[in-house]
Amino acid sequence: MQYGMIGLGRMGANMARRLLRGGHAVVVSNRSPGPVEELEAEGAVGARSLGELVERLATPRAIWVSLPAGEVTENTLSQLAPLLTRGDIIVDAGNSFYKDTIRRAERLKEGGLDFLDQGTSGGVWGLEIGYCLMIGGSRAGFERLEPAFKTLAPPDGYLHTGPSGSGHFVKMVHNGIEYGMLQAYGEGFEILKSSDFDALDLRAISHLWNQGSVVRSWMLELAERAFEKDPALSSVRGYVEDSGEGRWTVIEAIEKDVPTPVLALSLLMRFRSRQEDSFGAKVIAALRNEFGGHAIKSAE
Repeated sequence: MQYGMIGLGRMGANMARRLLRGGHAVVVSNRSPGPVEELEAEGAVGARSLGELVERLATPRAIWVSLPAGEVTENTLSQLAPLLTRGDIIVDAGNSFYKDTIRRAERLKEGGLDFLDQGTSGGVWGLEIGYCLMIGGSRAGFERLEPAFKTLAPPDGYLHTGPSGSGHFVKMVHNGIEYGMLQAYGEGFEILKSSDFDALDLRAISHLWNQGSVVRSWMLELAERAFEKDPALSSVRGYVEDSGEGRWTVIEAIEKDVPTPVLALSLLMRFRSRQEDSFGAKVIAALRNEFGGHAIKSAE
């Protein structure tokens, strides 16, 4: 089958490669030409504009959009939709906010276009291992593109989650859980590193915990790799971004009155990681000195 891919970043480019390796024809487009040229060398058909990509796809078309959430995706969909014809399908494979997805699906449906939201997990390992896909939208659209989903995912690695927005909603909660897991591992390894046992080998412990332990996981495999490269992580700055989905998960929990202290605090700790020196901590230190005479460490 033939598919289009708009956006050739870390996820989009490797999804295109996995489709190519699965025997599908892929037409690719990207804002900068370099990734297009790379994939052309691997067998894809390159397009230098949205219009050219649409022209090179047989109808009914199926086009994946793998772009950052927000304005970039919104603008791309607005430019792409008028170029398509009734019966074409657009798949948003990015991390869009699920309420935006519901709105976009309703708007595109008015023009006769189907719209699927593909929550995508797998990161840079997706090309080799396959992507975990959480897919919302019409059942008919899902079934039509199921050959592509089978190629992109490992066995049992894709699911039709329900109506429009449900795929991105499930992926949002998935990422919120990820925040909590990462925070727990980070705190645990910091305790190990701070212990009086100088000989603790964090790489070896990561490997050990994956041998039948109740905390075993793929993340521990990645921790083992990271500690093997840099045992003290001395080359890594403890600055942690968030893609937005952790925030959206916590906001959703607040709106639904669901208590999520672990997820909320893991999000707040990411904010803390970006401060060179927390002013809030300065206030606490100063107050402790005022009421209890506790020593203050100089900022110099």
